[in-house]
Amino acid sequence: MIIDCHGHYTTAPQPLQDYRKQQVEHAKDPAHVPTKGTVNITDDQIRESLEGAQLKLQRERGTDLTIFSPRASAMGHHIGNEHTSRFWSEHCNELIHRVCTLYPKNFVGACQLPQSPGVDPAKSIPELERCVNEFGFVGCNLNPDPSGGSFSAPPLTDRSWYPLYEKLCELDVPAMIHVSGACNPAFHTTGSYYLSADTMAFMQLITGDLFKDFPTLRFIIPHGGGAVPYHWGRFRGIAQDLGKPPLDELLLNNVFFDTCVYHQPGIELLFKVIPVDNILFASEMVGAVRGIDPETGHYYDDTKRYVDALNLSPADQQKIFKDNILKVFPRLAKHLPA
Repeated sequence: MIIDCHGHYTTAPQPLQDYRKQQVEHAKDPAHVPTKGTVNITDDQIRESLEGAQLKLQRERGTDLTIFSPRASAMGHHIGNEHTSRFWSEHCNELIHRVCTLYPKNFVGACQLPQSPGVDPAKSIPELERCVNEFGFVGCNLNPDPSGGSFSAPPLTDRSWYPLYEKLCELDVPAMIHVSGACNPAFHTTGSYYLSADTMAFMQLITGDLFKDFPTLRFIIPHGGGAVPYHWGRFRGIAQDLGKPPLDELLLNNVFFDTCVYHQPGIELLFKVIPVDNILFASEMVGAVRGIDPETGHYYDDTKRYVDALNLSPADQQKIFKDNILKVFPRLAKHLPA
């Protein structure tokens, strides 16, 4: 079985976008009091949105199951207030649950958290519990910068995050560290903001001692870790200068990286630098890059091709495509065939 640990519902039906457009317009009025409202989407609309996209690509590329979450760039935690974010997150997560109910062999859910700038991260716990306990979701996306590009949130090692981490450990689910769309014009959302936040998160974890307090907490840093593999020597040296243990002792029992890297040399570097036990197969399709690479004739985000070209041992292939993902997402096991 080949599991893709990083997929987003980027093709959600238009009524979801219409709801969000109206919600964003209302958020411009400080006097407006948000309500949840409704989003009317039929099962046939869901099927139509997937059959020509994610499901088609699963079949063509030979993958079996995707851990599926709401569109990351649309989480928009900086928009409106905590009620805006809560209602938007609830609708997005409920739609993911419907997808997983319609296609239980193809998709398993991971949730969007209703974060908001300056709001206690603990307020996201009820939605996390609902998604895990009621919907059977196996993970969540955690935004380290709900401001959308101002980087005003405390570092991930700050104690303000601790109640949320306690709940993640209690539920035994990991968090993928994933920002949303950038409202700062200095950032391109998927080209620089995502990768900057990935790198920032890793550096924050180096400077703290988070995993002494939470030895079972698990994070996935997506997009191949941003700049992390390329600058591994810099991070090792900084940790050494700070008097920290080697990175494999400090972080690699708790931090994992995915294969959302869109060219062969990048994948080769990732596997050369990061231990195979810390790499999870992922493609992010249909996501950040949707075109065909003229140098190869294949889609950039067909990451299975890059992994296949590494000529890994069967045991290591099994780790990348399945075993490591089950280790990081233990609740996933109940969704797999016996």
